[in-house]
Amino acid sequence: MRIIPIKVACGITGFESPAATYTEQKLSLDELLIEHPNATFIGRACGDSMRNVGIMDNDILIVDRAYRYGHLDVIVANYNSNFVCKIIDLNKRMLLSGNDDELPVTISEHDEFSIEGVVTRSVRLHKPSHLLLE
Repeated sequence: MRIIPIKVACGITGFESPAATYTEQKLSLDELLIEHPNATFIGRACGDSMRNVGIMDNDILIVDRAYRYGHLDVIVANYNSNFVCKIIDLNKRMLLSGNDDELPVTISEHDEFSIEGVVTRSVRLHKPSHLLLE
């Protein structure tokens, strides 16, 4: 993929033609978004429980297993046989939502729980992708 490096204003006030200072550069989204390719997987967010941290329904999540998770990181975990994207509160052993309408969930010793990785990036699709249709 080749890109033209221009800044795009979200407010329309007019801008210089991109061809005025045209230079072509290579861009790999893998190189830009994925730091540890052998330890990274991609998932899709379902629901609005993480909207206050900027993760919306159907966003693509880039999850890195090589990162050491920390207190209040956004993680993907296996919680009682369900994959969930939550904020991990290590001090209180709780899963927090990024939505004030959802209550925190305490992780007990009886729960099946494992952290699968840290969410390092999320990508929003403004038009549906045929690759993600089920």
